Amino acid sequence: MIRRFVPFVLVLALWGAAALRDGVDRWVGTTVLPPVLVETSVEMRDRHGVLMRVFPVENGRVRLALRLDQMDPAFVSMLIAYEDKRFYRHSGVDLLALLRATGQAVMSGRVVSGGSTLTMQVARLLENSGTGRWAGKLRQIRLALALEQQLSKDEILTLYLAHAPYGGAMEGLRAGSLAWFGKEPRRLTMAEAALLVALPQAPETRRPDRHPRAAKAARARVLARVAAPDQIRMAAIPQTMRPLVRLAPHLTDQLHAQDPVALRHDLTLDARMQAQMETLAGRAVQGQPAGVSAAIVVADHRNGAVLASVGSPAYAGTGGALGFVDMTRAMRSPGSTLKPFIYAMAFDQGLAHPDTLIDDSPVAFGRYAPQNFDGAFRGDVTVREALQLSLNIPPVLLTQELGPARLMGLMRKGGAKPQLAGKAGLAVALGGVGLSLNDLVQLYGGLAQGGVVHPLIWRQGVTQPPRAILSPASAWQVSHILASIAPPKGAADVRHIAYKTGTSYGHRDAWAIGFDGAHVIGVWLGRPDGTPVPGAFGGALAAPVLFEAFGRISPMPAPLPAPPPETLIVNTAALPVPLQRFRPRDAVFRKTVNAPVVRFPPEGAVLRRNGDGLPLKLAAGVFPLTVLVDGVPVLTGLNRRDIQLPLLDQGFSRISVVDATGQSASVQIRIE
Repeated sequence: MIRRFVPFVLVLALWGAAALRDGVDRWVGTTVLPPVLVETSVEMRDRHGVLMRVFPVENGRVRLALRLDQMDPAFVSMLIAYEDKRFYRHSGVDLLALLRATGQAVMSGRVVSGGSTLTMQVARLLENSGTGRWAGKLRQIRLALALEQQLSKDEILTLYLAHAPYGGAMEGLRAGSLAWFGKEPRRLTMAEAALLVALPQAPETRRPDRHPRAAKAARARVLARVAAPDQIRMAAIPQTMRPLVRLAPHLTDQLHAQDPVALRHDLTLDARMQAQMETLAGRAVQGQPAGVSAAIVVADHRNGAVLASVGSPAYAGTGGALGFVDMTRAMRSPGSTLKPFIYAMAFDQGLAHPDTLIDDSPVAFGRYAPQNFDGAFRGDVTVREALQLSLNIPPVLLTQELGPARLMGLMRKGGAKPQLAGKAGLAVALGGVGLSLNDLVQLYGGLAQGGVVHPLIWRQGVTQPPRAILSPASAWQVSHILASIAPPKGAADVRHIAYKTGTSYGHRDAWAIGFDGAHVIGVWLGRPDGTPVPGAFGGALAAPVLFEAFGRISPMPAPLPAPPPETLIVNTAALPVPLQRFRPRDAVFRKTVNAPVVRFPPEGAVLRRNGDGLPLKLAAGVFPLTVLVDGVPVLTGLNRRDIQLPLLDQGFSRISVVDATGQSASVQIRIE
């Protein structure tokens, strides 16, 4: 009789199971999934793919993109062996693990082991739900079953590795690996991998820096599960959480703002070089007055690629230095750093040659009367000497002939963006214009490249057409002069670096810009708010930093190029007559009226030293007269032509006289 009803019982059981399965399918099928697209942090990477900067996602959390092919397969195997050994066989819920966990909890009165699968943990992480309540657990089961229906196992595993918490604001395996071990997860040791497997289950109570015993015990359980050798279990655990790298913060802020949607920015920078330059900038301001900042830019002038960009030594702005201000882009007075371009233009225009004589004597252009930095005047000097000594009068004389607008045009043609209030005047020659450090580095790269500027670029794959601003010969001539300037005190005597320093009016800016055969480097020091730094000179403050920067790039700078074939390399006497001495273009049409004349002593005279001084007899010239000895004014405001000079030192001396109209005369004598 019973056997007659067995088929009916089986049919009823199967029908009940099918109905239950259909109900579960409908229950799971109507599940509303949370967003499964992972919001990851924006990454800035250098030219070699090295991570330079990470921008957090919402609430300051750091979550880095990670693919399974970027993982060490051994880590994945360890994770599955410890967390969910039937991960690839179940459909989201492991009934055996749930039954085991429930039984252990009933028997012991506390949770002994978890029954959650990796898929259930993903469900909890996606919804940020708790684990202790049955309603929450039921929701995780439902969501885990729904995830398994719509995603592959690899996709679920990737979600876990992206969301797993690792303490503090770190989420995801990559963030955890970088924070605790300073390396990408592909390079983890077995002991490191075991700690990162254990940490997400209790990221705060197992943090190695705060709870080392709990962290070590949790790691030991993972290693025991995979039967790791005893010596691996003895490995030390990290004692601190490493801050994520933040190189070139000013530049990366700017590039992120330009393209906020991009998740990865591949830059031309070199992370190692960037770190070195940031360290150097920090050292440069040590011992300086409060508020002094520094900026450094390194570029490859052969293609314009920026290799390092330091906007300030301290991004947060300690010591009142306004560190958040990016001084690579700030507009400042360039001081004497524009002089090389004035001379190069004069060479191109046929006004001068490096060995042309030019008069360094007092001169006035209306109410503008430029002075040399040391207050002295040197009379006749070669253009080469004028640039080496960074004299002020000669470049102003040349700018008067060229026209200030031509200098402004050259800068703009080279891609710089000079700022000027009103019409350009002669003061532009000595720094009376606003330029950024990036502008100057770009322009000096043009000098290094034979007069062809490669605009600066910061992103890989970006190209800009080069711009010719000078002839190859004039660019080489100026570069050759700059390379002959002695290195700053204490720097290595390297002759492959061409450089120029500058100091703006009032000691507000100290500059040093230089290049070798491959790189151009710019250094700026000063206060971002523009207040003076008493005693700050480009040669003393910025030039040593420039040479140290070159030394950090390479122990031996790349050699400078040979002169172009068309370069005229002769001494003053062998130059064409119009180039032997600089004269304004209309000098031949000017009449010399009542110019001063030195009657005594005559040129080349040899005189005995006299305790009463030296008699000086002059003729002509418009009063008042000024007398200079070796460029230094010794008598001013004279209204007579018979003068007794103070006692002169033994040796050669040049005596010059300048009248009220700027006309001058000079003689060289020797005192025995």
